[in-house]
Amino acid sequence: MTIRNAESDHMLESIVSSGVVLVDYGAPWCPPCKTLFGILEELDQDLNGRIDIVKVDCENLPASASAAGVLGMPTVIVYKDGMPMDKLVGLRPKAVYQAAIEKYSQ
Repeated sequence: MTIRNAESDHMLESIVSSGVVLVDYGAPWCPPCKTLFGILEELDQDLNGRIDIVKVDCENLPASASAAGVLGMPTVIVYKDGMPMDKLVGLRPKAVYQAAIEKYSQ
């Protein structure tokens, strides 16, 4: 599985509804968001597609960002079966994202 872009609020809702999904809320102009994308690409390769990773452009999907309580970028939320389980605000080391995924993938 490659990292997907959520193109609509409905698409995002559908993707997070089942399984463990990591959603990256950010914007193209945000420097830490660009750095995070590289980290998420590495994670995606490490996990070999075991979970979905989705990028949300907060400017294109403001309703989804607002519903998720995004106040700063980047914000990463790990969902399990549609429920937000963990919220990481700001750029973190790769190990933090990996630990959050592993915690809910058991």
